[in-house]
Amino acid sequence: MTTTVPAPPDSGVLPVPPPPRWAVRAAHVAAWSTVPSGVWRVALVLGVPVGVMGREEFLASFPHHSFLMGLGYVLLLGAVAEGASYLTLGLVRPWGDVMPRWIPLLGGRPVDPRIAVLAASLGAFTVTFLWWVLFFGGLLASESPDPGFSGGEALFLAAYAPLLLWGPLLAAVTWSYHRRHEARPSR
Repeated sequence: MTTTVPAPPDSGVLPVPPPPRWAVRAAHVAAWSTVPSGVWRVALVLGVPVGVMGREEFLASFPHHSFLMGLGYVLLLGAVAEGASYLTLGLVRPWGDVMPRWIPLLGGRPVDPRIAVLAASLGAFTVTFLWWVLFFGGLLASESPDPGFSGGEALFLAAYAPLLLWGPLLAAVTWSYHRRHEARPSR
């Protein structure tokens, strides 16, 4: 496909080549990578047996073992992670070039690709460091209380392993976005 994505009229934005198919797929995988862990955490708070820890053990970290505080924490954490991962789609969608009109004060204005690339690059570095080094690195370095590998641990790893994809895929999609905007014809 060699067509370019047309810019909205009067947007002041020059047309940009369309994203490659691999970048669109990678952006979607990155956006969905946070869902399994969010579902796992909600299930934990609701008392569904998810293996690694129980509901009461999790709620013990909140004042008065508050179910509402635990649920609020889990929902807020999920919303932040989902929202951040969803922004990856902006690198392959028109709203990554021109702010959607419904956004107050910024709607309809062109997105500065340098700022988008900088923010996405920092995000890619941050989530890669967070999940690869701090979280999974910490899991690998910690002592296991019992030898072997339980079904609960397998469920936990299945829920959290997709997060390992988020940072590298965001970096790849950011690189594609940068390349497409670098190839933009000049006026």
